[in-house]
Amino acid sequence: MLVGLFNELVIDRDSSNWTNGSLLDIAEYRNGLAMQKYRPDQDDRGLPVLKIRELREGTCGPESERCSSDIDEDIIVNDGDVVFSWSGSLLVDIWAGGKVGLNQHLFKVSSSKYDEWFYYLWTDHYLGRFISMAADRATTMGHIKRSALKQAVVKIPDKRSMANLSRLFSPLLDEFIANKIQSKQLEHLRDALLTKLMSGEIDISKVEVPTPPNSHLSAVAHTRT
Repeated sequence: MLVGLFNELVIDRDSSNWTNGSLLDIAEYRNGLAMQKYRPDQDDRGLPVLKIRELREGTCGPESERCSSDIDEDIIVNDGDVVFSWSGSLLVDIWAGGKVGLNQHLFKVSSSKYDEWFYYLWTDHYLGRFISMAADRATTMGHIKRSALKQAVVKIPDKRSMANLSRLFSPLLDEFIANKIQSKQLEHLRDALLTKLMSGEIDISKVEVPTPPNSHLSAVAHTRT
C-alpha cells in the first residue's frame, strides 16, 4: 500500500511547485565498517554485526559475528532504521532485529531534513535500477557506486505538499515498523520457549487445554431452545 500510494502521489504526480534533487540530497548514506577490525574487548560483550546475510534474513543469530560496542553512533543500527545493501545482494529494508553494528557494504540511511518515509520509499523506488547496474559489474561481486545515488533523480515537494504527504505516509510507515518489530519479538519468544519445551525445562503435561464445544450438538441445543 505504501508503494502504491507513493507511486500515485509522488512518482506520477506532475507539480510545478516541486524541485528536482538526488538521493544524496534527501538522505545521508553512511557506509559501515570492516568489523573484523573492531572486535570486542574481553570485558565487552559487544554487538551483533549486521551483514548482508543478516539483513536478508531479518535477524542476527548466535552464529553472527560480534563487534565492539564502543563504535560511532552513526554505524549503530537500531530498530526502525533504514538499511541499504549496496554490494552483493542489493536490498533495502527497515531493520527490526535489535541493536547491531553496521558492517561494510551496507548503508545506514538517515536524514536530518526529511521524514523517513520519504527517503525510504525513494531509495526503494530505485532498487530495481540499482540491481540492474550491479549485475553489469558482477564479474566479482555486483555493486553500485555512490555516483549512482547522485544520478538518481528525486522529486522534492514544496513545504506545504510535503506536510500533507507526511500526515498520510508517516503513520502508515510507523504502523508498518511497529508491526515488524512486534513480529520479530514474537519470533524470538517462540524460539526461546520452544527450546525450553524441547529440553524439558518447561513442563506442559499438566496444562489443560479447553475442549471446543461440539458444533453439531451446540447447533441442535440452540435450535431446541
